[in-house]
Order: sequence, then structure tokens, then C-alpha cells
Amino acid sequence: MGRTSDARQKILAAARSLIEARGYSALGVAEICTAAGVPKGSFYHFFESKESLALAVVDEHWAAQQRDWTRALSGDAEPLERLRRLFEETEAAQRAAQQGCGTVAGCLFGNLTLELSNRTESVRERLQEIFEAQVDMVESVVAEARERGDITVTDTGEAARAVVAQLEGQVLFAKLYNNTGRLSPLWPNCRALLGATAA
Repeated sequence: MGRTSDARQKILAAARSLIEARGYSALGVAEICTAAGVPKGSFYHFFESKESLALAVVDEHWAAQQRDWTRALSGDAEPLERLRRLFEETEAAQRAAQQGCGTVAGCLFGNLTLELSNRTESVRERLQEIFEAQVDMVESVVAEARERGDITVTDTGEAARAVVAQLEGQVLFAKLYNNTGRLSPLWPNCRALLGATAA
């Protein structure tokens, strides 16, 4: 059992790395298995198709990111400070990825949305669920900030959607320009979007 789950993890790790580096469409099962160091037959033992592998990669990445977001957005700090921490951690993660491989990786979910949303319905639906979950997580913090009088927005749901879209867009620009400096405006832009009332 240990060796079996180890082979599955190797396939997932290789697929994620290759998807982040080159995208999904250009990858073949044989290449993924070679990168994972497992026989091709192992792939079909765990995944019925390349699409099911993509969904597993997305789910595994979201489980990790959701833990990170929950940690960043919870705690005793004021709500806007928690939101700022999320942005700072996002910027730090992109910078670390760039230092590791020389390029800004961007957001796995955003990258797959651009590549697959018009072609692979199951992946599109899963990505929608993830972005909605992100909006919900941000909205709870935005609503708390509004109750405290820290921000002036009236529709916390739309404000949270704008914050997530801004975060995703700035990460996209960082990838496009291969420059994590593009993430620097995240916090001032977020404060402007929310109508923050204090410096």
C-alpha cells in the first residue's frame, strides 16, 4: 500500500510540476510517467484519464492552499491585517518559486482557467468552485472589517470578488512580465477597492 500511494504521489507531483512549467495541453501520459519515474501502467491504475489527473492535481493544490488561506485569514489580528498577510504570503510564495526555477509560476488555478475553461467542463466546474470558496473566505474577513467601520463598501460579496479578482490579476501580470514586483500594488489597490477608512 505504501509503495502504491507513493507512486500516485510521484505522478501527482510530476504532473503538477510539468503543468506549472508548460501547461496541461502539451503534456502526454508517457512524459508524466517518465518524469515521475513510474511505469506507464501505473498511471492508469490511479487515473482513468489525463483529465482525472488534472482534477486530482487541482484538488491537492487547493487542499494545501486552503490551509494556507485559512491560517492567514484567521487569528486575532484586525481583519485588514489578516487580508494584508494573505497578500504578503502570496507575494512571498511567487518570489520563492521564481528563485527556484527562474520564472514566476503564477497561479495554477488561473493558468488552468485560461487554458482549459472552454474545453474541459469538469475542470472548469472545479475551478469555479475553488474561486467561489476563495471569495467566501475573503468575504468573511471583509464583512468583519465592515462591521468594525474599517471599510466603506456596501456589498461585501462583490467587494470580496473584486479583491480575489485583483489578486488573481496581479499574479497573472507577475507571470506575464516575470516580475514579482508587479505584486507590490496588491495592498494599496485592495484598500482602495474596499474604501479603507484609516491609513
